[in-house]
Amino acid sequence: MATPPMGLPGNPLFDGAAPPPPQTPWTDMTGICFRDQLWLNSYPLDRNLVFDYFALSPFYDWTCNNEQLRMRSIHPLDPSVLSKMTGIEYMLSEVMEPHLFVIRKQKRDGPEKVTPMLAYYILDGSIYQAPQLGNVFAARIGRALYHIQKAFSTAASKLEKIGYVDSENEPAVPEAKAGKETIDIKEMMRVDHILASLQRKLPPAPPPPPFPEGYMPPSTAETEKGPEGQEAGESQAPQIDPIIDQGPAKRMKV
Repeated sequence: MATPPMGLPGNPLFDGAAPPPPQTPWTDMTGICFRDQLWLNSYPLDRNLVFDYFALSPFYDWTCNNEQLRMRSIHPLDPSVLSKMTGIEYMLSEVMEPHLFVIRKQKRDGPEKVTPMLAYYILDGSIYQAPQLGNVFAARIGRALYHIQKAFSTAASKLEKIGYVDSENEPAVPEAKAGKETIDIKEMMRVDHILASLQRKLPPAPPPPPFPEGYMPPSTAETEKGPEGQEAGESQAPQIDPIIDQGPAKRMKV
């Protein structure tokens, strides 16, 4: 295992300066990132030295248990020693050398009882604080609502151009024409096309039912005969609907 660079510049415990004030729990520092190109040019970024590089960033809490292990010349990520302590600690949770390292900040109350607090990731030498899940959801929902509102505004503006009549630019119209809507020819043709395509998909209409037994339809000559050929005193029997009148007593007898 490579020896960690314990005397790196930027460590207030070795520079003789007072350590910075501890971070407030759940501090939101997602708007900043840290990168020390001089350190990256001097040391390899691997799982053995990544924590010393993380300790140079403003995300590091100098009151954590890992710092106590560093002062005792013990590797700051030794799980066998950290599990016996209580308080704030950092743990290396995910590693994809040399590009990605995920460090989790957690509060330990016992050997098997830990409470995750924050997460940090080192991507190609740049250190970031991972946003919390609630903030991610809030940002995504806000972005989705913005696009939905913009889509409705665009649709409303187009509908106003199609069917809106400006009352200031046109003279007064009667009340009967006030509610008249502008017809879009393209929209009407599109609806007709949809209805025609649906009609083609429907099965053909069934044939009409046959005439009831004993019914004789009127002859063509009598149908074409005008009312002036009929006698005034002759009473004409009303025509019977063969479909509605199905009673045998009302059927025409031959």
